Amino acid sequence: MSCAIDARGLRYRYPNGVTGLDGVDLHVTHGERVAVLGPNGAGKTTLMLHLNGLLSGEGSLEVAGLRAGEGDVRALRSAVGLVFQDPDDQLFMPSVAEDVAFGPLNLGLERDVVRARVDAALAAVRMGHVVDRAPHQLSLGQRRRVAIATVLAMRPQLLVLDEPSANLDPRARRELLEVLDTVERTMLVVTHDLPFAAQLCERAVLLSGGRIVADGPCSEILADEALLAEHDLELPVGFDLAAALIA
Repeated sequence: MSCAIDARGLRYRYPNGVTGLDGVDLHVTHGERVAVLGPNGAGKTTLMLHLNGLLSGEGSLEVAGLRAGEGDVRALRSAVGLVFQDPDDQLFMPSVAEDVAFGPLNLGLERDVVRARVDAALAAVRMGHVVDRAPHQLSLGQRRRVAIATVLAMRPQLLVLDEPSANLDPRARRELLEVLDTVERTMLVVTHDLPFAAQLCERAVLLSGGRIVADGPCSEILADEALLAEHDLELPVGFDLAAALIA
């Protein structure tokens, strides 16, 4: 099966000299759900921003069949949907419908096609009932799902989520998990929420110091207490990993 992500020797250094990535090799096949784990400063966000050309470093990176850093960056950004941690970074229109329609309209699609995409994207995140509401009237969990809908409406091949469960109450977190579990896209989930990763992703990669230090089934990586502790990660006290792991 072809790769949705094929990174080889990916390196990036920020202008202030801080190393963001230090030789990352990552291969993700179409249809995989991969959790990207690691402590603060590990390089998770740096990697995420490379995937649609917001950052460009050394090495080779191919995403959804497109070589990053070459050709039309718009094609890359159409193929890769980034969902940022703060939904207010993506919601800026007067209504939910207008926010979700914004991207498809800018592709030059006919309005009836755009409307169909809006309806489908909102249905996918169970938010069709707020189509005419203003985003600021919604809860954080609802806004986060609408932000995901704005990306799904663009029909990306790869969905990249930055800390999707951050600051959500238990019910909103559960609803988001249920929604994402039904989304049929290759998915990269950048998260500190290890239980969320266990419940959503089959595979995990652990970044530390800009390098991938572990890559394997979520069940194995999250069960390795010594590995997690070495990189400032731990499961919540009393969390039943075996019960939470996806089938």
